Amino acid sequence: MAAQLFALQVVVVAVVVLAGGAAAYLQARESSQDSTRDRVLAIARSVADAPEVRSALVSPDPSAVLQPYAEQVRLDTGTDFVVVMGTDGTRYSHPTPAQIGKKFIGHIAPALAGGVVLETYAGTLGPSERAVVPVRADGGPVLGLVAVGVTRDAISRDLAQQVPRLLGAAVVALLLAASGAVLVARRLRRQTHGLGPDELGRMYEFYDAVLHAVREGLILLDTQGRLVLANDEARRLLDLPVDASGRRLDELGLPAPMAAALVGGQRVDDAIHLTWNRVVVVNQAPAQWEGRELGTVLTLRDHTDLQALTGELDSARGLAEALRSQAHEAANRLHSVISLIELGHTDQALTFATAELAAAQKLTDLVVGAVDEPVLAALLLGKAAEANERGVDLEVDPTSSVPEGVIAARDLVTVVGNLLDNAIDAAASAPGPRGVRFSGWVEDAASDGGGIASTLVLQVADTGPGLDDETAANAFTRGWSTKPDRGLVGHGLGLALVGQAAHRHSGTVEVGRDGAGEYPGAVFTVRLPLAVEVAQ
Repeated sequence: MAAQLFALQVVVVAVVVLAGGAAAYLQARESSQDSTRDRVLAIARSVADAPEVRSALVSPDPSAVLQPYAEQVRLDTGTDFVVVMGTDGTRYSHPTPAQIGKKFIGHIAPALAGGVVLETYAGTLGPSERAVVPVRADGGPVLGLVAVGVTRDAISRDLAQQVPRLLGAAVVALLLAASGAVLVARRLRRQTHGLGPDELGRMYEFYDAVLHAVREGLILLDTQGRLVLANDEARRLLDLPVDASGRRLDELGLPAPMAAALVGGQRVDDAIHLTWNRVVVVNQAPAQWEGRELGTVLTLRDHTDLQALTGELDSARGLAEALRSQAHEAANRLHSVISLIELGHTDQALTFATAELAAAQKLTDLVVGAVDEPVLAALLLGKAAEANERGVDLEVDPTSSVPEGVIAARDLVTVVGNLLDNAIDAAASAPGPRGVRFSGWVEDAASDGGGIASTLVLQVADTGPGLDDETAANAFTRGWSTKPDRGLVGHGLGLALVGQAAHRHSGTVEVGRDGAGEYPGAVFTVRLPLAVEVAQ
């Protein structure tokens, strides 16, 4: 491509230089003709105004005086002829003495009338540029005429002397243009790494196809942190606007913690970040070419579904552990009942067995009666068993009412499961009595459109140490946790996922304290708007 561009530039420059040289030659010829006409006119007027010419024209032998005078003027001015003639056109002087006394060849009528003749005419010396002016007596009639001319051959000889300079200038311009074309071609070859047009075209097609087909999001940032390229998956994961190119990540509406972590340009390996509605795994590394820093490369993987499944798996695992523990306790209680019967204490055995059964059934009846959503009910029963194993009493507010299907079951598990996990951890780390309370209800309020706006309220309170204002402000930031970091993947994600789920449903999360109540620790309240019912 560089060679083709060089050849094209040389051809274009050559054509331009040749056209310019031809135009300059034509302009020089035209200018030479104009200047010659002005020069011969000025000489003719000078001769016509000379007193010697006027006196000679009225003398008995004009040629005796005018011939040597005209020849001297011709030689001094470099013209080809200076002819002085009478009013009848008879020559009194001529470079060829044999022409003296003969009629002048050319137009003289305008000059006889007192005007000036400027013309190109073929005379005895060939085609010439000539000027004819009258010779007047002092305030009197026309005494004669003066014709001064330069042949076209002489003009061509003068113009030919300028041709080498024009050709030299054209050659210099052509060499400079060719040198510039060579430099441009070399620079283009370096920038394209020696690839031709076909190779560049195929490379672009392949790269573009890969960017659109790859399942991972890909983002390229320049050295200033501005977005250079983002493929389709990256735009989907980050909800990038159409005009994102050329803007910094912190100007694209991403959550502040994520933007702050990625703008720095440092290396990041498998870091989990939250957008407004997704969980993504981010890898970031500097992009270099032959030791030169080009910017930063980011790859993004959607971790949303996997994170939700992980949460559900953790809940199922916790429930399984609780059931395993309860099976162990049930075996112990069964041995106790059998031993009491064998010892003849049947009444005590019956009382002991029914008391344990009544306590378990009471909790089950309470949860099932308050929560219509089966997934949430199962989650609460599992968390109650888990809390009991850790010495924490999980209470479900008997006035709670969570209808089935108002919110996606996965989001309910995310919100309630993470809030209960944090509450149980906080209560277990505090001195007794240790307890956690769950409440849920639906609030109805009049909407602006005349209908009824319903809001699902989910509240979790604990007896832990609680959160101060500064801690509460950072509680929903990814990576924040009151627990020690043991290198676990997803550490510090629980409350951040709660905030993300609430944002996805246009809801809010509030953190407060109930210092004077039964649960003096932190109180988390999540409000999730439901559909507006139009009043009939």
